[in-house]
Amino acid sequence: MKITEQIEKAKKTLFSFEILPPLKGENIKNLFNHIDPLMEFKPPFIDVTYHREEYVYKNRGNGLLERKSIRKRPGTVGICAAIKNRYEVEAVPHIICGGFNKEETENALIDLDFLGIQNVLVLQGDAIKTEPMFVPEPEGHKYASELLGQVKDLNNGIYLDEELLNASPTDFCIGVAGYPEKHYTAPNMKNDLKYLKMKVDMGADYIVTQMFFDNSKYFEFVDNCRNEGINVPIIPGLKPLTSKRQISVLPRFFHIDIPEALADAIESCKDNAQAKEIGVEWTIQQSKELMAKGAPVLHYYSMGKSDPVYSIAKALF
Repeated sequence: MKITEQIEKAKKTLFSFEILPPLKGENIKNLFNHIDPLMEFKPPFIDVTYHREEYVYKNRGNGLLERKSIRKRPGTVGICAAIKNRYEVEAVPHIICGGFNKEETENALIDLDFLGIQNVLVLQGDAIKTEPMFVPEPEGHKYASELLGQVKDLNNGIYLDEELLNASPTDFCIGVAGYPEKHYTAPNMKNDLKYLKMKVDMGADYIVTQMFFDNSKYFEFVDNCRNEGINVPIIPGLKPLTSKRQISVLPRFFHIDIPEALADAIESCKDNAQAKEIGVEWTIQQSKELMAKGAPVLHYYSMGKSDPVYSIAKALF
């Protein structure tokens, strides 16, 4: 079932979460051990992220450098199929621009369509750590809007091979990202909303937000979206803090603010265990307010750790 259909049929706020594919060489059983406890709360869908490959250059000793792939997270398509088969819930793969050309993207979408996977989240993806800014692959997409356009083309039966006759259309429900504190490359929120509206006008069906820790920013973002004529569901993304270090790491990597009260509380903790308790309780209170004000889904960024999300869901769902 499509995400939008699940939201329409729901009589209350839904629970969902996002998982990281295991690194190359790791066992998928570890991933199932992470997911299994959270199935108690009947998530209608689970997001599966995709992290592009990273590279290092090693000296071969003859004056030449050899490029070696590191930190590859393979298997997003396979993991989505495994989730759908094991848990009978929808798996939502992240489709990113970085690391793929258009043909590779089309082939991945065809595989997903064959597997009966109806939902995708289209994203630009992160720049490689060794690059100062995002660089697309040759014959790849630079912006999420371009990637969205390719998915919509497939939904209309338009493939890269223009000579295909009577090509079967796909039927993907397409999600895009939203930024309550604006995307870091946008000069201001109005500019950011202009491009979000463009993606919705192109055919995006729903929005999932970047993590935030101040609900007022989400509510203001939703109001601004509605004023711009963006009327698709806007799903809040939430992340419980689990360590003292995160109050400095998350703002740097995700370009978000940590409220003073939360930052002060975490900073005063004697250890990470205490910080985790505060982080979980903060997210529970966030979630209660969001539910009370009619958020369609609460979507949790698990970062590969199910126990904080379990504690939150146990208190709410």
